[in-house]
Amino acid sequence: MTEVIARLGMSLDGYIAGPESGPEHPLGIGGERLHSWVFGLRSFRRMQGVEGGAGGPDDELLAEWIDRLGPVVMGHGMFVTGEVPWGDEPPFHAPVFVVTHQARESVVKKGGTTYHFVTEGPARALELAREAAGDKDISLAGGADLAQQFIRAGWLDELMLHVVPVLACGGRRLFDDLGDAQIEWHKTQVLDSPEVTHIRLRRIPTVS
Repeated sequence: MTEVIARLGMSLDGYIAGPESGPEHPLGIGGERLHSWVFGLRSFRRMQGVEGGAGGPDDELLAEWIDRLGPVVMGHGMFVTGEVPWGDEPPFHAPVFVVTHQARESVVKKGGTTYHFVTEGPARALELAREAAGDKDISLAGGADLAQQFIRAGWLDELMLHVVPVLACGGRRLFDDLGDAQIEWHKTQVLDSPEVTHIRLRRIPTVS
């Protein structure tokens, strides 16, 4: 059964992007520190079309996660900040449904990525992603606002946090603006390495 999953780097103080994130600073100022552990891994480099890289437990965890991925849902802000860095052959290799208020034609890129712009809201984007998923899972790519909407709505089945031992001291926090919902997660895996601690969480359905 297709699930909705998200994988996010996070600072010790709960930020998933540094201050002033935007086209000039796609990860926010200093935000690259939240992701530096992944750049040299074999599985990540393969996604970018680059050979080589390091193996080990971090790489095995990431490779298993990547193998699950099908369509992507992302917010307009993340698309705007990432479109240029991702280039003509983005790393998604799947349909990407961008939640936006700005209607435009789909954009086809090399390597299997097509950006579809969904103006009817995140529920519609999720519906379209489910139709395209086949036997793969749906990746919620962010940013923080969209992730919060999915968490509030109970649409996110699994969350992988990569907690990096830095303090961002500003930027975009993942767990802000969740209202008064009683949200519970079941911890299914913890993998610790010198640079990062991986925490895998599954949502516990709310009993109505």
